[in-house]
Amino acid sequence: MRPDRNDTLAYTTILLGVKRYVQMSSRVLRAYLRAMIPIEGDIFLDESEIEESFIRASGPGGQNVNKVSSAVQLRLDLSHSRSLPENVRQRPAQLAGRRVTREGVLVIIAQRHRTQERNRQDALERLVMLIRRAIPPPTPRRPTRPSAAAKQRRLQSKARRAAIKEQRRTGPDEDI
Repeated sequence: MRPDRNDTLAYTTILLGVKRYVQMSSRVLRAYLRAMIPIEGDIFLDESEIEESFIRASGPGGQNVNKVSSAVQLRLDLSHSRSLPENVRQRPAQLAGRRVTREGVLVIIAQRHRTQERNRQDALERLVMLIRRAIPPPTPRRPTRPSAAAKQRRLQSKARRAAIKEQRRTGPDEDI
């Protein structure tokens, strides 16, 4: 018996083609039935939010170098993404650095492989890995103080350097 789309049951394909029906939450089921990319747990990325354009790759390419657009430019508007939670939306922009435009659009360019499909998969994998790195909140920095021994070593080092510089000096009567 195949479940309805409104039901909270859905099927997953297991190894060797055996289908099993498993219980899923309604949010996971909605994501499963739409074109969603699983990120981690109950976090999914809607495929319609991703824009892909194919450009010519740089570097060696043989006969097809000027004919085939095999590189992929993947764009995701992080500021307007509805499928990512708010806290997860902000951290990829910090992790990505220069790959985020002023408008908040994440741009990933993949051109490692010769085929368009493998570059497309590579760009998508890199996007998923970036979002996975952004899911856990960053650990806050705990301020620490230097130990008494560390302070002592620092002062001894400073005294040593001062003594070396003092020896380099020549007085006015030594010049003769």
